[in-house]
Amino acid sequence: MSVTIAQLPTTFSSPMIASKLPDVGTTIFTVMSQLATDTGAINLSQGFPSFDPPQELLERINYHLCNGANQYAPMAGVPVLRTAIAEKTNRMQGRDIDSDHEVTVCCGATEGLFSAIQTVVRVGDEVIVFDPAYDSYEPAITLAGGITRNIPLSIDDGFDFAVDWQQLTDTVNDKTRLIIVNFPHNPTGAILEAADLDRLADIVRDTDCFLLSDEVYEHIVFDDEPHRSLLGHDELWARTMVVSSFGKTFHATGWKIGYCIAPKYLTDEFRKVHQFATFSINTPMQFGIADFLSSNPEFYEQLPAFYQDKRDYFCGLLDGSRFKLRPAHSTFFQVVDYSEISNEADLDLAKRWTREMGVASIPLSVFCEKPFTGRRLRFCFAKDDATLAAAAEKLRAL
Repeated sequence: MSVTIAQLPTTFSSPMIASKLPDVGTTIFTVMSQLATDTGAINLSQGFPSFDPPQELLERINYHLCNGANQYAPMAGVPVLRTAIAEKTNRMQGRDIDSDHEVTVCCGATEGLFSAIQTVVRVGDEVIVFDPAYDSYEPAITLAGGITRNIPLSIDDGFDFAVDWQQLTDTVNDKTRLIIVNFPHNPTGAILEAADLDRLADIVRDTDCFLLSDEVYEHIVFDDEPHRSLLGHDELWARTMVVSSFGKTFHATGWKIGYCIAPKYLTDEFRKVHQFATFSINTPMQFGIADFLSSNPEFYEQLPAFYQDKRDYFCGLLDGSRFKLRPAHSTFFQVVDYSEISNEADLDLAKRWTREMGVASIPLSVFCEKPFTGRRLRFCFAKDDATLAAAAEKLRAL
């Protein structure tokens, strides 16, 4: 029997869906950047530079774009880029990496972090994160069936954030499957000392706990301090996945190209997830980055001085203002204390100042499970000097 259009019902009911992430809304970065756009405010909220990648890098990518590198790349990444990553890692951290079996190119650090979490976390496993924590961690843990355990970073002298190692020791238990560390730390700029790595090793030594190290700001550490990667610690390396990002290194956050370095047994499992999350990454960009890393190995070594100048310029512009701050130890973010200006909650204040004063920032409380009582905002100084000067003029007037 045929059915005519006239016989079909005129209304249809939609199936019900129970959200897998019922507590997740729109990320604060989208909210603040959109608010800055809508109001014409200077956007020092979302962490993206206002300047372009190196010209030679763009030329190498364009070369490969125009010369046949436009089909699928190998799932793990093009071999020449994986080799360049391994060579860079050996040069910076002294770790001899097998580029075939221990390096995977990812669709940005966020995909790398997501795939790493899915690799080791099972239903009921506990995962420890340190607050303020990057907002992609907990949703990925939840989707894997895990349980997030939040440990607040301690605040020394009102400004310097650090891991409370005793609280970490007390939190680790038989259900702890993964600890996520993020140093250089976004949003606070905290860094690790050599003794911190030894302390972490002591805590996890007799456990079945893995480590995931988010090191996207690995090349942006200031005041002649080195970046102390978990890659450089023999005992920690044996149970660690390290994720980093070319977007931060090359002023190209929109490219979404990162990588994960891990021992072979972890990389084998990581790639099983990665291949179905994205399979392969932009081919001409991979070849172009590989070329640039080979011809300009000093580029990433110059980044600390470049961004330290930006930090010092921005902090200098705020001299004489009512903000309290200590120059960031790393990243391209500066945290400021506004307690002498307002008692308003940081999220409300950040939105109001974007609308009324014309400078967008990021509130720290949105990265914390427990209420964050400090009056602090994060500003991105990865901007040209004119933009920073214009923003600081508004901030000094408060």
